[in-house]
Amino acid sequence: MKQGIHPENYRLVAFKDMSNDEIFITKSTVNTKETIDVEGTEYPLVKLEISRTSHPFYTGKTKLIDSAGRIDKFKNKYAKFKKN
Repeated sequence: MKQGIHPENYRLVAFKDMSNDEIFITKSTVNTKETIDVEGTEYPLVKLEISRTSHPFYTGKTKLIDSAGRIDKFKNKYAKFKKN
C-alpha cells in the first residue's frame, strides 16, 4: 500500500434511504451539511435515493413505475404536431 494517499478523517456517518426511511451507520469520509440523531447520538447525514434495503436486486421485489402518466404527458405535449 502506498503511504500518504489514503484519507485519515474516517468517522461514523448515517446513510438514510429516502425511499423507505431505512438508516444505516458506517464509517466514511464524505462531507455533509446535515445531521441526524440516531438513538441519542448525532451523526452526519447522507441521503440516498436507493440503497441495498430498497433496490430490487437485493430485495427480490420489483417496483411498478407509473409509466402511464409519462405516456399521457408525452402525448399531450406533442398533440399539436399531430398530422391528420
